[in-house]
Amino acid sequence: MEKERIKLLLLLPADAIHRFKVGNFKKSLRYAPITLTYLAALIPKDLDIDLKLLDEGNESINSINFEPDLVAISVMTGTSSRAYTLADNYRKKGVKVVMGGVHPTLLPDEAALHADTVVVGFAERSFPQLLIDFQKGKMKKFYIDREQMPLNKIPIPRRDLLNKKDYITINTIIATRGCPNRCKFCVVPYVWNKKYFRRPINDIINEIKTLEGNHVVFIDVNLLEDDNYTRELLTALIPLKKYWFGLSTIKALLNKAIMNLVIKSGCKGLLIGFESVTNKSLISLNKGFNNVAKYADMMKILHDNGIRVNGTFLFGTDVDDKSVFEETVKFVDRIKIDLPRFSVFTPYPGTQIFKELEKQDRIIEYDWAMYDVEHVVFKPKLMSPEELEEGLHWAWKETYSIKSIFKRITGTTSILGVILLTNLGYKYYANKLPKYNKFIMTQE
Repeated sequence: MEKERIKLLLLLPADAIHRFKVGNFKKSLRYAPITLTYLAALIPKDLDIDLKLLDEGNESINSINFEPDLVAISVMTGTSSRAYTLADNYRKKGVKVVMGGVHPTLLPDEAALHADTVVVGFAERSFPQLLIDFQKGKMKKFYIDREQMPLNKIPIPRRDLLNKKDYITINTIIATRGCPNRCKFCVVPYVWNKKYFRRPINDIINEIKTLEGNHVVFIDVNLLEDDNYTRELLTALIPLKKYWFGLSTIKALLNKAIMNLVIKSGCKGLLIGFESVTNKSLISLNKGFNNVAKYADMMKILHDNGIRVNGTFLFGTDVDDKSVFEETVKFVDRIKIDLPRFSVFTPYPGTQIFKELEKQDRIIEYDWAMYDVEHVVFKPKLMSPEELEEGLHWAWKETYSIKSIFKRITGTTSILGVILLTNLGYKYYANKLPKYNKFIMTQE
C-alpha cells in the first residue's frame, strides 16, 4: 500500500518586535536564520513530504494557504509564549505539533504541555527519526539526544527553499557550535552541554564554494575561540577571496597572529561582545578576559583594515548604577563602534543564575515573551527595574541620533553605504522600542 504524503510546516516564530509587519526590526538588519533550512536538510530522502518553511520575521502565518499534518516549531525563550499560542491553535484543529530548540531543551516538561512531541538537545538524529515514527503513527512524547553527531556528517542547509528577497543575505553558515566560556548571562553552555564543536575545515570551504556572491556570514556564537582551528580556518579562507562576517570575542582579536589572519582572510565585519565599559562589570559577568583598556586600540586596527564592528553592550549587572548608560554611550562614540547594540541582563529559565535570582526573590517576570533582552525581568541591585529600562531606551535613542551616527561613521570608506543603511535601520528600531510594552509583547 502506498504511503500517504506528509504535509510538514517548519515554523520559526517571532516575538512582537521581530514579527513581520507587527515588529520594528527592518529587513536591512536581517540575515537568513539557518534553523529551518537545516531541519529541511535533515528530512529523510525516502519520505514523501510536502514542505513549507515559515519564518515569522518575514511572512505572516495568516497569509499562507497551507494545511499541515505536522508542524515543527523551533523555540527560543523569547518566542516560546508565541510558539505555545500557535501550537495550541494547531492542536485544536487536530494537527500534530513538534517543538525543539533552546527553550524546550531547557524546559522540556513545560514545552510538552503544548506539543505532541518535544525534541531535547540535538536534532540530527532525533528529527529524522520522529518523522519516520510520525508516518508510522508511533511518534514518541520525547526525543532526547545530548550527543552531537560528528560534524563531518551534517547536511548542507536547504538554502534553495528561501526567497532571497526576504533577507539581506541567505549566505549564512556555521563552522562551530557551542562555547567553552561560562559568561553568566549566556544560555549557550546549557544548550550545547558545555562543549565546543568544530566542523572539518574542508567541509566548510566546500560549502562556501556552493554559495552565490562574494560574501559569507558565519553565525557561530564564538567563531574564533580555538586558536589552532581558527588559524587553519582563516588560512583556508584566503584563496577563496570572499568577504566574510562573523562573531568574535575580544580575547581572540588580541592575539596578533589571529588578528593578522582575520584581516588577510577577507573579514569585513564582526559582531563583538564588549558587554561593558568597566572591568568590574566584566568580572561580575565571568567575562574578565575582555580588557576595556584595549578596546580603542583594537577598534583602530579593525577600522584601519576596513573591518566594521557590531558591538554589543549589556546593562543591569550587580555593579551597574545609573551612570552606566551615559558612560557607555560616550565610550561608544569615542571609539567609533559602527553599530552598537544594547540589551539588559536577562536570567534565562533553566540556568543557574535564574535559580539564584529566584531564590533571592529578584525575578519579577514569568511571561517568557518578555525575555527578549530588551525588557527587564528581574530586580537590579543598584537601580530600580524602571530605571534600568528607561536607561536602556535612552542609550538606544541617544546612540542612534543623527549626531551620534555621523560621529561614529566619520572616516568610514569600506562598505559606507551598508553601514549608513544599517545605522538608519537601528535608528528606526531605537525610536520604536519604547512602544513595545508588556501589553504589546504578550497580547499574542
